[in-house]
Amino acid sequence: MHEPYWLKQDDLSFPDPENALTEPNGLLAVGGDLSLERLLSAYKLGIFPWYEDGQPILWWSPDPRMVVFPDELHISKSLKKIINRKVFKVSFNQNFPAVILACANQRSKNRDGTWITDEIQQAYIHLHQAGWAHSVEVWDDNNLVGGLYGIALGKIFFGESMFNEQNNASKVAFVYLTQNLKNQNFKLIDCQVSSEHLASLGAKEIRREKFMQHLQENLNLNLKTAFSAKEHKQ
Repeated sequence: MHEPYWLKQDDLSFPDPENALTEPNGLLAVGGDLSLERLLSAYKLGIFPWYEDGQPILWWSPDPRMVVFPDELHISKSLKKIINRKVFKVSFNQNFPAVILACANQRSKNRDGTWITDEIQQAYIHLHQAGWAHSVEVWDDNNLVGGLYGIALGKIFFGESMFNEQNNASKVAFVYLTQNLKNQNFKLIDCQVSSEHLASLGAKEIRREKFMQHLQENLNLNLKTAFSAKEHKQ
């Protein structure tokens, strides 16, 4: 088995994702930094960072890849009732820092440590300020009880993480995100690796080769996509 590629600080290029290790989950490269330019270079190739404190930055390209096609979103009867009853209010890009912090805190509670380190949080807040990263917030009155964040490039949304402090809050966030993206003619939501939670919402696995084909077809449009109004609540 070959070793992952070590990135050079002065070179933003990545190796071909086809060179990713088959185990575990497609480790492709190590090192580099989390600059805005390097992160965008990575996402354009379907590569994302995922590591913990004390590790070098690890870059991944899984095969297979879990994705959601917006037209194939699955909303269960019970979830549809919650949405129709307007149990929660939903907003876009209202408080990105709070969402990414809540995602980090939830993972810290569920395991020892989190991959959403302080370094990751600051890098993605920078992406948000530059107009590339976006959040969905779910509110119970004025309390933030669920949400998610990710990157929008062209007509692809790269989902990063979600959190849930009340039952179904993260699922509501995902439904509103998907419907918003569908209205803007987005073609694909990247969910990275398999999970039962996402599968229940219609996510499925596709081969890396097919995933890369979707990137090539949908990232050669206007890369920076307008993503909803900031003052949008339902």
